[in-house]
Amino acid sequence: MSIYKKFCQEVLDEFGALKNIELDYPENFNFGYDVVDAIADQDPEKRALVWCDINNEEHIFSFSDIKRLSNQAANVFRKAGLQRGDRVMVVLKRHYEYWIVAVALHKLGITMIPVTHMLTVDDYVYRLKCSQVKGIVCTLQNDASGKIQEARKQAEVSCRLWCVQGEWEGFENLTEEMEKEDCVLSRQHTLVTDPMLLYFTSGTTGYPKGVIHDFSYPLAHIVTAKYWQQAEDGGLHFTVAETGWAKASWGKIYGQWLVGSAVMVYDFDNFDPRQLTGIINHYKVTSFCAPPTVYRYLVRKGIPSMPSLRHASTAGEMLAPEVFRLFTQQTGIPLCEGYGQTETTLLMANFKGQEPVEGSLGRVSPFYHIELRDKGGNPVPVGEIGEIVIVPPENGRQTGIFTGYLHKEEQYEYVWRGGVYHTGDSAWQDENGLYWFHGRFDDIIKTGGFRVGPYEVENVLMEHPGVVECGVVGIPDSLRGQAIKAVVVLSKKYSPSRHLEKEMKDFCNSQLAEYKWVRKIEFVKELPKTISGKIRKVELRG
Repeated sequence: MSIYKKFCQEVLDEFGALKNIELDYPENFNFGYDVVDAIADQDPEKRALVWCDINNEEHIFSFSDIKRLSNQAANVFRKAGLQRGDRVMVVLKRHYEYWIVAVALHKLGITMIPVTHMLTVDDYVYRLKCSQVKGIVCTLQNDASGKIQEARKQAEVSCRLWCVQGEWEGFENLTEEMEKEDCVLSRQHTLVTDPMLLYFTSGTTGYPKGVIHDFSYPLAHIVTAKYWQQAEDGGLHFTVAETGWAKASWGKIYGQWLVGSAVMVYDFDNFDPRQLTGIINHYKVTSFCAPPTVYRYLVRKGIPSMPSLRHASTAGEMLAPEVFRLFTQQTGIPLCEGYGQTETTLLMANFKGQEPVEGSLGRVSPFYHIELRDKGGNPVPVGEIGEIVIVPPENGRQTGIFTGYLHKEEQYEYVWRGGVYHTGDSAWQDENGLYWFHGRFDDIIKTGGFRVGPYEVENVLMEHPGVVECGVVGIPDSLRGQAIKAVVVLSKKYSPSRHLEKEMKDFCNSQLAEYKWVRKIEFVKELPKTISGKIRKVELRG
């Protein structure tokens, strides 16, 4: 029996589709002890993680391996003085140490802050000042350790520093320290209401917000893994995501291990569709999830036969209908779209037992009560566009929804205005009960599967001496879904030219993580604004 069944009761229809699910968990539920260690004790050799990299290095970890290694890592952190309630930043790309460190931190009740290695020094400074971490565990690749050292100085933050698989001045070698530690760890006291994860997510009018999830969060991903991604007990699930993003929590650890599926990890930097399909075939991956950008590349290059693959899903940005059709034609597998946010788990999807419909988000997850409402807070009729809002249960607690924004109580109260959670996204429902995504109520840009807040890019661009005003928007792009475009009002000393456009791109992009790069610049005499002086970005996109 898959261990997830200990924590929920499901009701299915005659087609195997989920009609209802109720969670039941103790007040001290902890994914590290109650899932990872429990599986290790019950079935020590059960496969948990299959890892390989571009250099053909390979490691396969059982659940007993993860239990032992996470205990050793936890003992390292305990000796360093870290304890329940502390925060630790984790910058480990797709290294297998991420899974070990994550489980170790969970066992100690320490809040984990996963971030991408693509951050700049300024990005790190902002996050360090906000979160006041007590420790950082990072990769030695991509100069992450050097950036972190500089950011720590600028932020004036004192914390322990660890790196993996190597040495770096000022950092402790976690790999070596773990080898010296006991592989036994007594259960530490934690509560399900403790903060477990903190993700920084981009906003439209300010710097990234720190999204906090508690220890019940993994259980909400049972639906994600079993009924959308269709990960199987004894199977091998492969989600394309770097561990710095919430998509990794959706597809690379929690729900998958709960339903008994091993997780496939390919540690790479530059995306190559042939490599991904080679991994799928070599390791016999059974279920696959990736952003539409990956599928666009795959169908362009031609998809080889993948006999082991039984299910494919996608989320993160709009999926073009021709990509849906071509992938299905070439593989015989329909793409199942899904929708959710960093603040939530899966809200809508083309679920198991339901025929996927091209371009549709599918149906609402039985785990949530979701409505479409107008700006006045009233439900909209079928066929009309409304904001996607989540109505909490009568007891007021909805597992899977974030518990707060770090140091931003007013913003948290605002998204919960009227007693419901406002996603800021809009959709409409057809007469068959299917939902169709319409767009964002705000201006978040989704490019290549990444979320980018315009404010972050605008802030850098405004530092160029030739920029008086600017507005940054996402525009349609055949490869990325959206590309980042800047609309710029120049100072009187500058004149529009291709040379100036290149100069501004270089100026801006040299200070930004690659996924935030400006791809196009348009020079205008003035920006369209509302009567209150706000830039009308809907016109810039047009």
